[in-house]
Amino acid sequence: MRIAFAGTPAVAVPVLQALIAAEHDVRFVITRPDAPTGRGRVLTPSPVALAASEHDLDCLKTTVLTEISDRLAEVDCVVVVAFGALVPTVLLDKPKYGWINVHFSLLPQWRGAAPVQRAIMAGDDVTGVTTFRIDSGLDTGPMLGSLATSIRNDETSGELLNRLSIEGAALIVATLSGLADGSLLPVEQPNSGVSLAPKLAKEDARINWQLPALAISRQIRALTPDPGAWTMSGDERIKLFPLELATQVTDLSPGEIANRDGKIFVGTGSHAVQLQSVQQAGRTEVTASQWFSNQNDVEFS
Repeated sequence: MRIAFAGTPAVAVPVLQALIAAEHDVRFVITRPDAPTGRGRVLTPSPVALAASEHDLDCLKTTVLTEISDRLAEVDCVVVVAFGALVPTVLLDKPKYGWINVHFSLLPQWRGAAPVQRAIMAGDDVTGVTTFRIDSGLDTGPMLGSLATSIRNDETSGELLNRLSIEGAALIVATLSGLADGSLLPVEQPNSGVSLAPKLAKEDARINWQLPALAISRQIRALTPDPGAWTMSGDERIKLFPLELATQVTDLSPGEIANRDGKIFVGTGSHAVQLQSVQQAGRTEVTASQWFSNQNDVEFS
């Protein structure tokens, strides 16, 4: 099938590679323009742009999709994975099979920009990946295929996204095969079971120590590695990484920190949690005990 591919982050790359390996005719790739990264704010191509270059694919760097309207006549469909911009309604029907999105949830659950993070934060046991044809709504188009998978108790959003990207790669290859031979028909999404997964704001990443320990643990896993969970220690911002539940420690108030036999515990709205590692602003990640050994009478807020 003649296709275009629209995507930006690393999680989209396995899908592009799978399409190439399946010998689809990838006519061109669309990705966001180079963006400043690192402390030096050096303009850097997206992971998808780098992958396109490795395979000598024509790469269009834009978020204004109307600019590439004429190119859509070259393809049967556009496969979209975390591109980062909305598709104008006037372009949706230009390819024969439309724009097909690989979405990292079991629709209609978690429509929106952060489905994996929201699923972990909510304590979901199961998630998955869905292929669907994009329409004018927010992830509301008719579904073409889906695969379900369990969420491990210790899994971060980064780890889960990596798994789902591999499963999504296999699913989109099967989806395109079904469309090409006519064996696959789109199915409208049900009206029940809808949940939304809006983009995470800065305050979504701040830990509220009044919450129960399990909710805090889920929040930190959901925010690892991006955008990263954080808390305040006095006037200093501290980045947090996945921690352990400590049901045996119940005498600490929310945000209170204690060193017990070399283990660093923090009180929550239920029982304590055990810190594993932290990162002070502008510094590297260290173990919780290393960090705490240089602190005096601190607590989190």
